[in-house]
Amino acid sequence: MFKEIDDFEDQAYFFQLIPAELETEVFDYLNVNQQLALLNSFDEAHKRFILNTMSPDDRTTLFSTVNSRDSVRFINLLDVENRTVALNLLGYPINSTGRLMTPWYIAVQKNWTVQETLDYIRKFGKTSETLNHIYVTDPEGHLIDDIIVSEFLLASPNEKVEALMDYKFLALDSYGDQETDVDVFRKNNRIALPVVNREGILVGIVTVDDILDVVNEENTEDIQKLGGSEPLDAPYLEISLMSLYKKRVVWLIVLFIGEMLTASAMGAFQDEIAKAVVLSLFVPLIISSGGNSGSQAATLIIRAMALGEIKIKDWYRVIKRELITGALLGVSLGIIGFLRIALWSLFSNIYGPHWMLVGITVGFTVIGVVLWGTISGSMLPLLLKRCGLDPATSSAPFVATIVDVTGLVIYFSIAMFILKGTVL
Repeated sequence: MFKEIDDFEDQAYFFQLIPAELETEVFDYLNVNQQLALLNSFDEAHKRFILNTMSPDDRTTLFSTVNSRDSVRFINLLDVENRTVALNLLGYPINSTGRLMTPWYIAVQKNWTVQETLDYIRKFGKTSETLNHIYVTDPEGHLIDDIIVSEFLLASPNEKVEALMDYKFLALDSYGDQETDVDVFRKNNRIALPVVNREGILVGIVTVDDILDVVNEENTEDIQKLGGSEPLDAPYLEISLMSLYKKRVVWLIVLFIGEMLTASAMGAFQDEIAKAVVLSLFVPLIISSGGNSGSQAATLIIRAMALGEIKIKDWYRVIKRELITGALLGVSLGIIGFLRIALWSLFSNIYGPHWMLVGITVGFTVIGVVLWGTISGSMLPLLLKRCGLDPATSSAPFVATIVDVTGLVIYFSIAMFILKGTVL
């Protein structure tokens, strides 16, 4: 509903119509900018109610996103218990697992009976983020097992929790990286996972909805980088024009300077172009073929790396596949290029008496440029990763710019070899 209502006054009006018991649940689903705007329109009592009833993980996201002044102002509206929880979660590094977790979970002792556990769940389960798994801790709070709740429902009431345990569990590190958490959730198909500190003490859980938010944020950043732009800090229509300019201008300048090298490359072969103007007709065709193939390869490799399908150590396997694929793609496009020149030459003299050699030059150049584009596009992300940089930085425009310059060198080098003594 809120996504379809653009005017803030209408959003605030409709929010007031929501029953009080559902306000916080709806508020949690809004984006941070909408949350901040609504909070600023509330009186102090209403702000206090919303902030104290928000889920801890969503509240941490809000406090992490707003400026420090607003964050302090909101924290001061929390009661003692919620303030302690908020400050504890904010104490973890940005982009760490601790920033995603919630302390609302059910933990039991191994010496409890199943009936005692079920009674405990009935009493405190409403505050838990999820009841999919029940966590077992020792008296010091160390996590020793997690048990799916259905096992308690099917077990005898007098049976001990320990009888259901296998002492095998999967847990996240509170100081771990959120991107690593995404891989763990993806590989293990879990709704929630426990979080332990460096001493192995259970400190919270992370649920899949928060992981999906991380996935969405990562994918958005990667796509924006692939387009040759820095990641936006806010939704497109809400970011300021000056911020939008700053995010885009740097890469455009870099790419523009890179394209200047294309002009320099053409200048180095101006004598050849002057002798055979026909060669200039195919420059756009040549550089676009290499750029497109490079962009394809870069996009496929970056996505495969994001999914964990490719590691740096797999570079040799990647380059072997791209050599074969690039050659096949190049031959396919090269044949089409040659046939195009041959077909046109049947009805005109636009390519001169040596059209056959011109066609062979273009065909072999396309093969070489496409092959070079696929190799460049596939290897650059792995090289950046090896250097500790973000592979998404090898955006499609960046790869295309590199291939443009080198493609011209390949083109005119082949032309000088094949056309020497005829056109050149």
